[in-house]
Amino acid sequence: MENINDLMPLSQDWNEERLAQLKKLLPDIFSNEGKLNIDELKKLIDPQSVSETERFEFRWFGKSAAKRNAYTPSKATLIYDQQRSLNLNLQNFQNEQNEKENSENSANSENSGSENIIIEGENLEVLKLLSHSYSEQVKCIYIDPPYNTGKDFVYSDNYTQDKKAYWEENGVFKDGLKIDSNSESDGRYHSNWLNMMYSRLLIARTLLREDGVIFISIDDNEVHHLRKLCDEVFGEHNFVSDIIWHSKYTTSNDARYVSRQHEHILLYARQLDEFEIGLLDRTEEMDNAYKNPDNDPNGEWKATPLHAKSGNENNIYTIEFPNGKTWTPPKGRYPRYSKTRLMEIYHEGGLYFNKSGGIDKKTYLTEVKQGKTTGSVWSFNEVGSSHQANEQLADLLEKGIFDNPKPTNLLKTCIKIANGEDSLILDFFGGSGTTGQAVMELNEEDGGNRKFILVQIPEATDKNSETYKAGYTKISDITIERNKRVVAKLIGERLKNKQEQKNNLFDQNAENNAVNPENSANSGSDNLGFRVFKLAKSNFPRVEFAPDPDKTEEENIVLLRKYIEDKEAQFYTLFNREELLTEILLKRGFQLHYKTTKQDQFDKNEVLLANDGTKETLICLDSAVDMETVKYFKKLVEQGKPVNQGFICLERALDSTKKWNLKHYLGDLFKAF
Repeated sequence: MENINDLMPLSQDWNEERLAQLKKLLPDIFSNEGKLNIDELKKLIDPQSVSETERFEFRWFGKSAAKRNAYTPSKATLIYDQQRSLNLNLQNFQNEQNEKENSENSANSENSGSENIIIEGENLEVLKLLSHSYSEQVKCIYIDPPYNTGKDFVYSDNYTQDKKAYWEENGVFKDGLKIDSNSESDGRYHSNWLNMMYSRLLIARTLLREDGVIFISIDDNEVHHLRKLCDEVFGEHNFVSDIIWHSKYTTSNDARYVSRQHEHILLYARQLDEFEIGLLDRTEEMDNAYKNPDNDPNGEWKATPLHAKSGNENNIYTIEFPNGKTWTPPKGRYPRYSKTRLMEIYHEGGLYFNKSGGIDKKTYLTEVKQGKTTGSVWSFNEVGSSHQANEQLADLLEKGIFDNPKPTNLLKTCIKIANGEDSLILDFFGGSGTTGQAVMELNEEDGGNRKFILVQIPEATDKNSETYKAGYTKISDITIERNKRVVAKLIGERLKNKQEQKNNLFDQNAENNAVNPENSANSGSDNLGFRVFKLAKSNFPRVEFAPDPDKTEEENIVLLRKYIEDKEAQFYTLFNREELLTEILLKRGFQLHYKTTKQDQFDKNEVLLANDGTKETLICLDSAVDMETVKYFKKLVEQGKPVNQGFICLERALDSTKKWNLKHYLGDLFKAF
């Protein structure tokens, strides 16, 4: 039966999706009318606990509402911001002088553009909009949410479709968004923060791949609450580690009690048994431990004992090798290998007999992991410090522009551990944009093809701050500008390397690389630049319709159809085609880097083929769909040709006959908005 949501341009309804999955798995716990029988569900879970009222659980004020809010579909949309985007066509990029020209030409090309995305908007609403298109597509999430210190802000979850009311309620007057502070005097101090995090983590989990992971930076104030919260969202069995980042190398003498020099990074997997952790780069010190003093053809090696600390007394033996040397484990130690295996190692040339009579096994550099297993304590010497993070940002922008950024090496370490050189990285508390910089730099370093999505709310900067005076009226301006400068820096480094290769006339390989940059091992990924989108009110006025609670569902549907007819009468002559195209495709599950191509086989209508690399559809936004267009699909069916592409159009562009025919020819592949 048709309902109101069928007529609404909504994002994925996860409540409906979850119920559908449950019904498919356990149809017997649903009534004949299709309603979930709560009593039957309780009996299934634990019949003995149906009347139980006390159990262990993590509870706080507003938890249930936060969960409902997470799975409520969004009525908003995202619109492309061409002016602030940086889409570079690197194949046509020749030198620094034509950088601007190429980026502008690329931005105007409907088929060009990076898969990197920066979104300006309230992150819960944005996550809902991404949840269909990017479901189970993200390999790694890193977030640095606001720490609950009483001075930082919490996010409001009251995104209404009255855009002006939403902005004003949250302290926005023109250029940005001021977020309410979370005062310690508020009786719901911890609850407010938990509600903010809970809804976002619930929807973020749907974006993670089965082998995906999430890293969450946090301090001591909420780490204990966040750990319990993540146990609930991701499952206690999917906890990987509480990593301690030694973030400051000095102590503060003005600290009241203890000068804190660390932060936490909680690491959880979507499915721990599916996740294969990545290795970090081996250090020079690690490799220097391997030598080859006897010119062993197997290469560098280091000596490792033949004995172990633990074992069985019955397995202790003495062995004599063909060269006359004998070995028995030292007192209190046990053989690491069986007698048979140890003799095999001897014949393989894998034993070292030193001058003092000792015998060791050669462990070859080629045998060990070609990387380093991460530990649970990360030193500032390895991943950077808070001070270093400030200096890195100052080198790109100005000093004092953003408080408490994270060092790029910290993010690179997280991304390496996530273990995906061709994957999607998400940060929905984008801040100064460190994650974007880390992804692009890491791609340059190892030739990976990672993509990123950053989300940052347009929080207004203080008008008296250096940030505001430098021209950054919103935090999201910093996110975007930082990554623009990172791209310029990386391109400058490429050009410098290219020129150095050209100047080296004695190195034929370098000369070849200069002629064809694709041959260069250091050319990095061509996925530089990014597209900027902004959270906005839906293009469809119908989303403002409020059902009458005193009327039936059928009566409200009649009212909604009348509302659509009245309110959207002028819509089709005034709408922005590109914005509408993005909204429709996003809510049909297309990713934001989709491309469109005009289809010449349609003479009477402008029909585009939209493709995002995984799915495609035909779409027409003309005010009227010509009968010739309808007949095109009829002809395909009559000729027995498979109809694999969907067709999307505006409902107002169809009369009842055309709509019936399209539905008849295309079935579920047809959708009218």
